[in-house]
Amino acid sequence: MLKTVEVNNVRCSGCANTIMKVLKKEGFENVEVDLSCEPRKVTVELQDEASSAHFRTILRKLGYPLSDEEISFGNSATLKAKSFLSCAVGKFGVKK
Repeated sequence: MLKTVEVNNVRCSGCANTIMKVLKKEGFENVEVDLSCEPRKVTVELQDEASSAHFRTILRKLGYPLSDEEISFGNSATLKAKSFLSCAVGKFGVKK
C-alpha cells in the first residue's frame, strides 16, 4: 500500500535526495518526495504496519519528523541540525 506523509524540515532537492537514497537502501519501494507543496510530502510503498513505524523512524533520524508529531523546542533544534547535515549529504553526494 502507498503511504504519503507530510514532513518538516525538507527544504530542497538535497534533502529529497537523501530521503530517497536512504529509504531505498532500507528496502522501501516507490519512494517519492514532493517539493511542490508545503509541508513537503514523502510517499513510499509499505508492506505492513511494522514497515510504517520503520519509515517514520528513518525520517526522524534524518531530521525530517512528520508534521503531526509534537516536538519540544530542544528536539526541534536537534532535528533541524540533523536535517541540515542530511541536506548537505544529498547535495554533495558525501558518503554517510
